[in-house]
Amino acid sequence: MRLCFVFLIASIALGRAAAGPDVSAYPTIQAALDANPGKLVFVPAGDYVIQEKIRIRGDGSGLFGPGKIIQEKVDQPIIEIEDTASSEVSGLTLTRKAGAQETNHEGIIAIKCRDLVIDNVRVIDNQTRAGAILLRESQNCRISHCLVQNYMRVTIDDRTKSEGYGYAFNCTDGTGISVSYCTGTLIEGNRVVEQNLLPTPEMKAKHKLGDFVKKNPQKGSIVNQQTWDANYVDNWQQGSGIIVTAPMVSDFTRILGNHIENAAQGIDLHCDHVIVSNNIITNSFMGMKAMHGSRNVMITGNQFVRNSLWAIGLMPGAAANADNFDGGSIIANNIISDFGHGDAHWIWGDGRSPIKFDTGQQPDDPPLSDVVVTGNVIYCIGEPRYQYAVVLPTGANAPRGMHFSNNLFHSGTQGVANTELPK
Repeated sequence: MRLCFVFLIASIALGRAAAGPDVSAYPTIQAALDANPGKLVFVPAGDYVIQEKIRIRGDGSGLFGPGKIIQEKVDQPIIEIEDTASSEVSGLTLTRKAGAQETNHEGIIAIKCRDLVIDNVRVIDNQTRAGAILLRESQNCRISHCLVQNYMRVTIDDRTKSEGYGYAFNCTDGTGISVSYCTGTLIEGNRVVEQNLLPTPEMKAKHKLGDFVKKNPQKGSIVNQQTWDANYVDNWQQGSGIIVTAPMVSDFTRILGNHIENAAQGIDLHCDHVIVSNNIITNSFMGMKAMHGSRNVMITGNQFVRNSLWAIGLMPGAAANADNFDGGSIIANNIISDFGHGDAHWIWGDGRSPIKFDTGQQPDDPPLSDVVVTGNVIYCIGEPRYQYAVVLPTGANAPRGMHFSNNLFHSGTQGVANTELPK
């Protein structure tokens, strides 16, 4: 069956190639695109070295085929798609030459697109604090069956212009798939894997990760005094396997059947009406979180393996307000296993929880409300590396309208939960 499927895909690609233009007839890939507006251009097998980004413009334009595009310049993305409808990039391998793999730019950046398809693309060694695949201000686009591999880099997270923080620190950063200001996005069947920058003590010491490199005279409003005085933060793993952000704009997103491995945050959501289903997130210090006004999020049927800080977290954030609140969500039929056994356990220790709810970053954040938690399994073999399976804060701004039923939660060292869970 597998061979038949591969043969079918190859046959379709060959048929499309025979029917359309081929870059072999032109001096460059860009020349082929410019000469064939509104058409898909075939890129045969082989290496294609570029020094400027490839620009895809015009409805129906795009690239497909088994070719490998190698970007030599660190100050350029590899492919830029802008202001198109029904464009496509499929089958390609995108990478950067040795010695130029660290960059501040994307493998693919797509802006103001509609019905764009990015399918079966491999983005390898595009090591950037931006997204290896970045989609912005677009509608009804699909990113599917792609491989994003080794997308992170060492850099500085500068928060000195933020009143909430007021410092900059050394970190690893990078996001596999980044979506912002978008509606109707499908992110399906992708594999996002980091193999280089794993959170080891040796890596931390080598790059002084977490150490402040700049600090304002005044402490930020949401920074605790201990962190400020220590000139150090634990959260020096930045970035996400997949992020969907821009609260109150990004909407109607489906994140289905992806494999995320060795990320900082597996899935990071700041958006509404989201389905997160059938994903595997392994060895990320945080499995997933939804905050900053994430409403109507359905988290179902996922596997969270070897997470260290939490596996599933819902909480308000600084961007939450009366018109942008968190809640009306479902957490159902997920399995959380081997919690606390990830590579980042030495950073976070045993005092964490697989499922975490919180009160928010600022006192005026509206409380998380109306969440159903049902049919989930937190499974521990041997001595647990967490205090409670679930943390549910109490007090004036505590989560409201929480409903727990039919869950199987193995106890932590101090019990199942820090308070009685509401039915």
